[in-house]
Amino acid sequence: MYQQILTEVQQGTMVITINRPDKLNALNKEVIQELSQALDEVLHRNDVQSAVITGAGAKAFVAGADISEFPHLDAAAGRQLAAFGQEAVFSKIENASKPIVAAINGFALGGGCELAMACHFRLAAANARFGQPEVNLGLIPGYGGTQRLVQLVGKGKATELLLTGQMIGADEALQLGLVNYVTAPEELLHKTMELLQTIHSKAPLAVKAILDLVNTATYQPASGLAAEVAAFGQLFDTADVKEGTAAFLEKRKPTFTGR
Repeated sequence: MYQQILTEVQQGTMVITINRPDKLNALNKEVIQELSQALDEVLHRNDVQSAVITGAGAKAFVAGADISEFPHLDAAAGRQLAAFGQEAVFSKIENASKPIVAAINGFALGGGCELAMACHFRLAAANARFGQPEVNLGLIPGYGGTQRLVQLVGKGKATELLLTGQMIGADEALQLGLVNYVTAPEELLHKTMELLQTIHSKAPLAVKAILDLVNTATYQPASGLAAEVAAFGQLFDTADVKEGTAAFLEKRKPTFTGR
């Protein structure tokens, strides 16, 4: 079905692997299109509760956009490229109703760093490297890098990284809050799947509401508290809240149904 990516469902998680190791998994038009299709599959399949995005091989998560597509672009084509990627993949991930997590197994540069930042959270192998080197091409990030990097690491450090194009290692990324965990390379997927299994045990409607509200806090902070109050109340009409509270009072594990 897919030519540029691999997909496999494990324990309710779709593992999406960008499979261009000879190109350090660089993002070209075909990869963007196939990622978009795979994300639609994640969102519409009832047997899939979450997704992991990672890269093939030991060197790179995604080492950036495929620069060979750039030389013949003009302003209109550049805008179209960025807009399509944002809508088809990056914003689709950020606004997803199911957790989508990045397992960063090497270089995450340019569009690769932006892909990781669009995910709901990130885990990195100890050999991972991060950066937004677009300034070296006379460009800026086009897939949300100027916005999400500021949100994740703060204005001052984000500005430095964007203006210098310099890379940082996994430990500094952890210190800055760009990633949640750093693991040995061989433990990366195991740790990621372990976290998602914990999330799978929670009420799906509550998980969806949290994902929505975190985005509201990020982009519409003035209305975030009101949205939280409304969502909190709405969840009391769900079977999962009745089950969750009953299970707590009865000292047993809840069985959530997503209703």
